[in-house]
Amino acid sequence: MGAYVLRRLSYGIGVVFGVLFLLFILFFTVTKPDDIARRALGEKAPPEVIEQWKINHGYDRPLWPWQDWDDNLLFDHYERMLTFDFGLSDADDSPITERIASGVGPSLSLTVPLLVLGILVAIPLSLLVAFFRETYIDRMGVFLCVLAMSVSMLLYIIGAQFLIGKVLRWYPISGFDSNLLMLPRFLALPLIVGVLSGVGGDVRFYRTVFLEESSRDFVRTARAKGASEARIMTRHVLRNAMIPILTNVVLAIPFLFTGALLLEAFFGIPGLGSITVDAIAANDFSTLRTMVFIGSLLFILGQIATDLSYGLVDPRVRFE
Repeated sequence: MGAYVLRRLSYGIGVVFGVLFLLFILFFTVTKPDDIARRALGEKAPPEVIEQWKINHGYDRPLWPWQDWDDNLLFDHYERMLTFDFGLSDADDSPITERIASGVGPSLSLTVPLLVLGILVAIPLSLLVAFFRETYIDRMGVFLCVLAMSVSMLLYIIGAQFLIGKVLRWYPISGFDSNLLMLPRFLALPLIVGVLSGVGGDVRFYRTVFLEESSRDFVRTARAKGASEARIMTRHVLRNAMIPILTNVVLAIPFLFTGALLLEAFFGIPGLGSITVDAIAANDFSTLRTMVFIGSLLFILGQIATDLSYGLVDPRVRFE
C-alpha cells in the first residue's frame, strides 16, 4: 500500500504543477499585466499610475525565465502558490491569506451541515424508491427527481427568499451572525435551498446504484434464503453500494472549503464562495487565481483520499 500511496502522491504533485502552469497561462498571458492594472484602476488611469501599480503588485517583471532567470512572474507564481504566500488583493491591497482565513469559518458552517443533511435525506429516499422499484412510487420519485434537477438554483433561492423569508417571515432573507445562538437562524434558509436543489440529482444517482446492486447474485441468494426485502435493502444492498456513495461524498469534501458560490452570494454569508464572487465582480485577478488554485488542490487531494478510502469500506479492494 505504501508504494501505491507514493505513486498517487507523485501523480497528484504532477497534476498540481500542471494546474499552476495553466493558471499562469490564463492569468498572465491571455490577460496582460497592463490589462489587470487598468481593470483595477480604471481605463482612464494615467500611464505612470499604472506603472507604479504594477511595481507595487510585482507585475512589472518579465513573464518567462529566459527573459530574466532570477526575477520573473512564472517563478514568482509557483513560489507564491506552493508556499501559500498569496500576496495582496488587486482590488484593495488587503492580504489574501487573511481574507481566506476569515472566510473558512462561515463557509464550513454552511457547507458541512449541507453535506450531512444532503446525505441523510438522499440515501433514505433513494432506498425507498429502490425498494418500490417498478411501481408508481418509483416512477413518481424519478419524475420528481428530474423535475428538481431541471429547476435552476436561482429559482430555488428567489422562491425561498420570497415565500419563507418575506411572506412567512420564518427566517431572515440574508445575513450572517457568528454567534452560536443566532447562527442556525441565518443558516436555515440557505440549508433548505441547498438540500432541495441537490436532492434530486443525489436521489437519482443513489437509486441507480441501489438498483444495480439489487440485481447481483448475492441479493438473489439472500431472497432465496427467505430474507425480507427491507433487510436486503439495508443490510446487503446499502453495504455493497458504499464505494460509489463514498466516491460521491469524498469528492464533495473539497467544495466544503471553497464554499457554495451562489448560496453565499445571495444569502450574504461572508465565506470563500462570496470572496470568489466578489473577486470576479471586482476583476481581482490575484484573489481569483488563489481561489482557483485552492479549489484545484483540494480536489486533487480529495481524489487521492477517495482512492485510499475504498479499502476501508470494501475489504476486496487491493492497492497495487
